[in-house]
Amino acid sequence: MDPVLSAVRLTVREAIHTLSSSEDIDLILSTLGFLKRYLGETEDPALPEEQEEFATVHFSAFLRCLVNKLSPVWLELSPDGQLEELWDSFFLKGPADQAFLVLMEAFEGTVGPSFCLMKMAQLLANFLSQSRMAALMEEQCRPQKKPGFPLLQETLLNKVVGLPDHLGNCLQQDNLALFFPQNYFRLLGEEVVRVLQGIVDALRGGLDCSVSFLSQVLGKICIQGRQKEILGVLVPRLTVLTQESCLWQRVCWRLMEQVPDRTMEAVLTGLVVAAPGPEVLSRLLGNLVVKSKKAQFVMTQKLLFLKYQHTTSMLQSLLGYLALDSQRRPLLIQALKELLETWGSSSAVRHAPLAQQHYLSAAILVCLAHVGEPELRDSRDELLASMMAGVKCHLDSSLHTVRRLGMIVAEVVSSRIHCEGPHLKFQYEDDELSRELLALATPWTAGSSTLEADDDEFIPYDMSGDKELKSSKAPLYIRDCIEVLTSSEDMERWEAALQALENLVCRSPEATREVSVELAKVLLHLEERTCVSGFEGLRQRALVAVTVMDPAHVAEYLTSQFYALNYSLRQRMDILDVLTLAAQELSRPGHLKRDPQQVSCGSGSQRLPALASCQPDHSTGSGWRAVVEERIRSKTRRFSKGFPRQELASGPNEFNSVAGYFFFPLIQHFDRPLVTFDLLGEDQLVLGRLIHTLGALMYLAVNTTVAVSMGKALLEFVWALRFHVDIYVRRGLLSAVSSILLSVPADRLLADLSDELLEARSWLADVAEKDVDEDCRKQAVRTLLLLERLKDKFLPLTH
Repeated sequence: MDPVLSAVRLTVREAIHTLSSSEDIDLILSTLGFLKRYLGETEDPALPEEQEEFATVHFSAFLRCLVNKLSPVWLELSPDGQLEELWDSFFLKGPADQAFLVLMEAFEGTVGPSFCLMKMAQLLANFLSQSRMAALMEEQCRPQKKPGFPLLQETLLNKVVGLPDHLGNCLQQDNLALFFPQNYFRLLGEEVVRVLQGIVDALRGGLDCSVSFLSQVLGKICIQGRQKEILGVLVPRLTVLTQESCLWQRVCWRLMEQVPDRTMEAVLTGLVVAAPGPEVLSRLLGNLVVKSKKAQFVMTQKLLFLKYQHTTSMLQSLLGYLALDSQRRPLLIQALKELLETWGSSSAVRHAPLAQQHYLSAAILVCLAHVGEPELRDSRDELLASMMAGVKCHLDSSLHTVRRLGMIVAEVVSSRIHCEGPHLKFQYEDDELSRELLALATPWTAGSSTLEADDDEFIPYDMSGDKELKSSKAPLYIRDCIEVLTSSEDMERWEAALQALENLVCRSPEATREVSVELAKVLLHLEERTCVSGFEGLRQRALVAVTVMDPAHVAEYLTSQFYALNYSLRQRMDILDVLTLAAQELSRPGHLKRDPQQVSCGSGSQRLPALASCQPDHSTGSGWRAVVEERIRSKTRRFSKGFPRQELASGPNEFNSVAGYFFFPLIQHFDRPLVTFDLLGEDQLVLGRLIHTLGALMYLAVNTTVAVSMGKALLEFVWALRFHVDIYVRRGLLSAVSSILLSVPADRLLADLSDELLEARSWLADVAEKDVDEDCRKQAVRTLLLLERLKDKFLPLTH
């Protein structure tokens, strides 16, 4: 046996015996002080071979002895704190990996709150604050030839990353702030940077190092969902360090290449989100996406097609990264082809959530901002085929947002594929969403943004009081308006008639009823002959006013025309809008008692804008009465006046007697296709509008005698279409069920429709859990709550 090695073994054995049995403080202090020679911490350190043996063979056993002796009584043997200082020094100065493992082992063996537990927690906090974790990781980055080293690394990896969980379980409410995940992983990020700096210095000195352990630590932290904490520290520091150092860039590339495949997705996702731009991402990743199949799958498939919750800035970083290097650009072209192919899939347009469709559209536009003309020319036919298929699918959608996404993407793609023209051109709202999407497709060229001088400092001339001079007078009678609108060639007179028609209808109820159906027919077929400001609004308000004045006859005419031949989809949707708005007006209490100026018109479910003065102005006659009443109130003494109350309008629901004319003709023939109109086929947009209209009519029929019959018919209608593939249709069906629950008396619901409601409840639960559209899921949950309240309210009465 080697005498040197046996001497170290004997010395450690005697020291452990002394610490275990002796209470002599002087002997204990001298024993500990002598053992510090093996750490090289004294003026007379032990031989290197002795230090090596102590560190590799005996250090862990000695630390366990120190942990076992830890107690308040034992530390109080040295009132000056010298014993405690020596006890700490062996954990803080010796091999960091063994000290860390012994401490973590001691935590697991300690039960309940105690002095020893808190002492070790404080010691571990000092261990971390003195950069001992960096020393631990740096030791694992050096070349190792020890047997069992992979097992040691795996143990260290689990303990290092799992420290917040272990300490949280042991310390519970006594846990230290440093061990909280949000603090610990930030500190660990700083330690990783410190270790990387040591690796860079070692490489410059010609030494060999490995970053495999750091890669595993990074991957394990990220897969646990702590990318924000560690990458929030790593990315800013590495962004600066790699800016002017090729060696730092190579170290970062190697760090990412060594990340295990099972954690690669978590690391790359966090890195793409945290990186401030494609240039930084390129410096940190290099050509990882070319070297690693897993990284390529994550970057070109997962993050583009499935992880659609990310922002457009993340898309710009990711696709910009692919565009910055010639070896990566083929992946960008391939990504564009696959994105456009998915975008053009009818199944994706029907079933994908709106957020995902918006994300795919944004990704296509960002790709086009980076792809050059020669690259597009090589793939023109393939891209054109996908674009044309996608335009049709998007324009056929019943959702306005989907149609607008199709228009914007098709415009940009066609302009890039056919630079020489002609290009597709659509009309859509010029709002923030449109501008944001179009900005994504702007090619990245230097100096593309230029400032132009303007004249904002000049105050515009006030022209708000100017009036247009017209030579033609508006007609004074409804029949004259009909004649002008149908046969006049005088465009000014035609425009004046249209603008005056609404007032005339409101002022002349009897005259309106005489020609109501004829007037409704004229307005329904009226086309814009001149550039009239607000033409659609004027036509719609006049048609609503006619329907309100003679609801039975006009509603009967409009509903019959909804399923008639030779009408455009626009006209059919106009009919639905008018019926909804007229029903809304008729259902308001006190409708006949109000001034015509209070009548409101609008579109869809919105309130109608105020109709222009339909009756002579009575403000002059009523002004003096208001002055007298105000004087009387001001001079009358009252002991208690209370809060002023506004008199609420009251009166019968005029929609009660005519609801059937509005509702039942619309619901009867929806399943009968016409030559140019098929609600159950291609015209699903109109089907969706029909369902929303029926739901609105059901809601407005609350407390009417026909509400029960309407509710039963509507519930059967909903049941027939409950599995429709179109999102807009399903939203309408869910809204219709809510209208039934709100409008039909609860006792009649439970008495007449109990079986139907039971089936509807099962369907609603399935929609709330599985529907791809978020709005459908939310609406289903709200409807289920209404149904549960109804059941809870009447359940006691049923027993």
